[in-house]
Amino acid sequence: MEVPFSRMTLEELAAYLENRGRLSPEEKRLLQSDRRRGARLLLERCLRREEMEKREEQRLHNLLREESFFYLQGVRHIAGVDEAGRGPLAGPVVAAAVILPPGAAIRHLNDSKQLAESRREELYERIQEVALGCAVGICSTAEIDRLNIFGATMEAMRRALAALSPRPEVVLVDGFPIRELDLPQKAIPGGDALSLSIAAASVVAKVTRDRIMRDLHRRYPQYGFDRNKGYPTREHLKALARHGPCPEHRRSFRPCGGREGELS
Repeated sequence: MEVPFSRMTLEELAAYLENRGRLSPEEKRLLQSDRRRGARLLLERCLRREEMEKREEQRLHNLLREESFFYLQGVRHIAGVDEAGRGPLAGPVVAAAVILPPGAAIRHLNDSKQLAESRREELYERIQEVALGCAVGICSTAEIDRLNIFGATMEAMRRALAALSPRPEVVLVDGFPIRELDLPQKAIPGGDALSLSIAAASVVAKVTRDRIMRDLHRRYPQYGFDRNKGYPTREHLKALARHGPCPEHRRSFRPCGGREGELS
């Protein structure tokens, strides 16, 4: 049965196409034959949207390659692990561990550094809804100074995995292998852009830490933690020079030469 596009107003046609999803070949043929310029423009917009959706599906498919290797072996509980907060001068380091359902495809999910803050917040909520398991581990400023940042990062990751339920069968971790871990693991440099599970963990870790830093801003507003999240921005370095460190600053970290973003 042909859709009566020619009898629709352009407003009605736009509403139909907005809710239609992908068009059938017959629908495309009818729109291509519509003599109204507005109808052809709506078709072009719809085709561009379809192409973007195809690209997104392919991107998500590529991001599941690491997980698919284990799914084919019968492994179902694969935990992606990532951290946020290794480089700042202040605040904790936060790690997250996430188990997604086999074959899960969360649109727009990517390395958290590639996403706008509003998108990260949206994805955080979506991950919480979809994930089979999701947990975070946190190491405080004092623990970072005691263990060093690498040791604290490893500990935060172990804590996230210890809190995770169900227990993962395999762990995919961004960067370096997790020390003293009694689970099979695969370390993937740049994994937050190569694995959907690690990307999910990167979003959860980043959003969790950003929320912590916004809370710290209310206690120490002079440093601008709500904006810089503890990183050594010019604003933050100027505030440090004026006010000195607060209890949430890492004493083992020092700005190097006063240049933005550089630590020693």
